[in-house]
Amino acid sequence: MKLSARNVLPGTVTAIVKGAVTSHVKIDIGGATVTASITNDAVAELGLKVGSKASAVVKASDVMVGVEG
Repeated sequence: MKLSARNVLPGTVTAIVKGAVTSHVKIDIGGATVTASITNDAVAELGLKVGSKASAVVKASDVMVGVEG
């Protein structure tokens, strides 16, 4: 698979929390956790399970950071 995104963070699935339509998939990327919200169908099609190897792929034109005060 080839992607235009350059931010590929390989890791391991640590949790899958299924909702009515979407799931929150938590991926440990080496001490930090990235959470992705994807459809339940995508979870099934990808065969994701806790312990599966997976990559978080980030493609964003803007990242905003805020602080209080």
